[in-house]
Amino acid sequence: MDAGELVPDHVVIGMIHQRLVEGASEAFLLDGFPRSVPQAEALDEMLVRLDAPLDVVVALEVERGELIKRLLARGRSDDTPETVDNRLRVYQEQTAPLLDYYRERGLLRSVDGGQSVDEVYGSVKAAVEGS
Repeated sequence: MDAGELVPDHVVIGMIHQRLVEGASEAFLLDGFPRSVPQAEALDEMLVRLDAPLDVVVALEVERGELIKRLLARGRSDDTPETVDNRLRVYQEQTAPLLDYYRERGLLRSVDGGQSVDEVYGSVKAAVEGS
C-alpha cells in the first residue's frame, strides 16, 4: 500500500464479505470498494446471496492536476510524487475499467469532485436519492 499498490483482492473481498454478513442494514454505502473488476464481480455475487441489489455507483470525477495537488497536500509520508504517480497509474489500469462495468449496467452516476465540499455532498446525495 505504501508504494501506491492496491491491497490484494482476496484480503479486501474477505473484509467486505465479513462486514456485509455481520450487519449490512437495508441501506449501506461502500467507499473505495470495489477497486477492480474482479472485486466488482465478487461484490455482485455477495449481494445476490444477501438479496441486497446494488442501486447506484457514484464516481467522483476530478481533473488529474487537482488530484495530484490534493494527494501531495495530505502530508502523509508515503505521498511522494513517485507514489502519487504510481497510484494514478494503478487507478487507470485497475479501477478505471469499473466505470464501463457499471455504466453498462445503468448504475453509474458521475459527480464533479472538483466542486466545493458542500456542492459535492449535494451532488452525491442527489445521485443516490435519484436511483
